[in-house]
Amino acid sequence: MSVFALVAMLAYLFSLALIIPSIIRKNSAYRRLALMSVVVALVCHAVALQQRIFDVSTGQNLSLVNIGSVVSLIIGTVMTIVASRNRGWFVLPIVYSFSLINLAFVTFLPGEFITHLEESKGLLVHIGLALFSYATLMIAALYALQLAWLDYQLKNKRLTFTADMPPLMSIERKLFHITQIGVILLTLTLCTGLLYLNNLFSPENIDKAVLSILAWFVYIVLLWGHYHEGWRGRRVVWFSMAGAILLTLAYFGSRLIQQIMVH
Repeated sequence: MSVFALVAMLAYLFSLALIIPSIIRKNSAYRRLALMSVVVALVCHAVALQQRIFDVSTGQNLSLVNIGSVVSLIIGTVMTIVASRNRGWFVLPIVYSFSLINLAFVTFLPGEFITHLEESKGLLVHIGLALFSYATLMIAALYALQLAWLDYQLKNKRLTFTADMPPLMSIERKLFHITQIGVILLTLTLCTGLLYLNNLFSPENIDKAVLSILAWFVYIVLLWGHYHEGWRGRRVVWFSMAGAILLTLAYFGSRLIQQIMVH
């Protein structure tokens, strides 16, 4: 077991032990300590992944669990920066639990899927865009969940306003700004897939391609509905979550099925 992975998992657990009670009790006393712990977790997480992905005899180990852990690291880093500005604390338990689980999979259920990205710079660009587009749109989904939760609390008169609670309009604006960035990255991902993959619609890629295109259409309809039809509230949340589910199935579903069939 990697020492860095172990330290990262312990640091994630410690930060969760501080963050969850602070949210329940609406007490921000230990938030700075929680953020310091998370920074340690993220750095150790990155080192552990570097060892898993690049410390192989030849090529890079882009197994399903490794890719999932890279995505969780990106999301965790971005949301930690957001939280450092006293925003987005409601979703941090989800984010850090996701990172912890993914890192545990990398550590205790390692797999191998060796690639040679140095032989194809175009494929490296495509994979990089795919990772960042997925992570960006997952962050948008987290904002949608936060929006849905706050809206539910308001409608049921269970919400107590605090100084660090973000306004609903602010969350909604960020949701759409992040979605726009994610859609641009997803568009570039699909374009580079057409250019650099041998056959985007080959039997081994067809399910991934179709689901990715369906997710792209869902997000395009969401943006069109918001800016041209004034869509808000639950419809926005449902579209955002539908796009996130389709994209997750596209990125991980086909690979997972393939690995299950092989074993």
